[in-house]
Amino acid sequence: MLNKRSVYQLLLGVLCAGIMSSASATGDAAAGQVKSIPCMGCHGIPGYFSVYPTYHVPRVRGQHPEYIVYALQAYKNGQRQHETMRAQATTLSEQDMADIAVYFSSVSE
Repeated sequence: MLNKRSVYQLLLGVLCAGIMSSASATGDAAAGQVKSIPCMGCHGIPGYFSVYPTYHVPRVRGQHPEYIVYALQAYKNGQRQHETMRAQATTLSEQDMADIAVYFSSVSE
């Protein structure tokens, strides 16, 4: 018999699998390199700290493409809160997100 915690864990696993499968659109790294130019203003900063206001910027290079797409979707639909990221993400199509994700996942430091 499954207890309440096991049911929640099972549902969370099914939900995550669904999100990841919907986030794994095929992307074009060459197109993503061009589309990611606005991203580099923050995510390309050496040391990943902005000058003003000073804050840590997440490293996206080398991340899994599914995670990048999921994060961009979450900014676009308001699940994640960051004004600049939301403004950027709302302009992106699903294909744009996939292209950017494939590009960033293919590059390292």
